[in-house]
Amino acid sequence: MTNKSLENLEEKMQDMDESSIRYHILQNAKSFKTSWVELGRALYTVSKDKMYKEWGYSSFDIYTAKEIGIRKQTAMKLLRSYYFLEKEEPEYLKKDYVESAEASKIPSYEAVDVLRQAKNKKSLDEKDYSSLKKEIFEKGKDAREVKKDLTAMMRQREELEPEEAREKKKVSTLRRFIGVLKSLKQEAEVLKLLSAPLIKEAAVLIDKLEAEIE
Repeated sequence: MTNKSLENLEEKMQDMDESSIRYHILQNAKSFKTSWVELGRALYTVSKDKMYKEWGYSSFDIYTAKEIGIRKQTAMKLLRSYYFLEKEEPEYLKKDYVESAEASKIPSYEAVDVLRQAKNKKSLDEKDYSSLKKEIFEKGKDAREVKKDLTAMMRQREELEPEEAREKKKVSTLRRFIGVLKSLKQEAEVLKLLSAPLIKEAAVLIDKLEAEIE
């Protein structure tokens, strides 16, 4: 955040009630590095309850851009990162963690967003996730370094476990195929497009395919 942006925020804050959530959000925006969690929490409330409309803004994006001075992409990353911590890692939202942690080691919202993405990677296991989490919350690695670590982990998984990767792809493909077959079989039954023997053969095929992935 530039000095000019900070000056704009301070100017807006002068005429606001210091106890209001609107003032609170602007205050958090000033100290973005250490208080992005609080800013994300407040913005989540504003977005969910559409409070920005009470302040004369037609959309959340316009509110964040004009009043706080952050882009839509940044605002959405803040919301996703905060919600991820609330859902998956609530211990890092506790006041004692924020107060006891060194400012340099408090993770950025970008780094937490990378961790959120890693959580959704099926090729990574719990050990991989825990390793990334440690680098972020205990060592304060920035997003670019964490992204490099994540990419390296995924490549290593693909190289060391090609058989497992092929097996996962096979299971995924079979499940999609079975889903399509079941849907077509049901449609054929309802519309009476196939004879009873053919419907029965389709059911047998589905059972055999399901046995392949059990």
